Amino acid sequence: MSIILMAVFTQVYFILKERNQLKTELNGLSSRLDSLLKENNDLQSDIEYFSHPENLEKELRSRSNLRKPDEEMMIIVP
Repeated sequence: MSIILMAVFTQVYFILKERNQLKTELNGLSSRLDSLLKENNDLQSDIEYFSHPENLEKELRSRSNLRKPDEEMMIIVP
């Protein structure tokens, strides 16, 4: 009888241990999912912003110091 009881307790121990490992893994995956969803939302916002030609032009001109032919550029050094 005690051998059966010991076997049952051993099985319960391993089941609980595996359950805790799975909970830890689930928490890690949930936080990764939240992070990826936030990144996806940020990328969707960028796509929306850059889909307008005036915003795209503004960013290109800002990042590469481009100017229109009839436009003067002033660079201010701090």
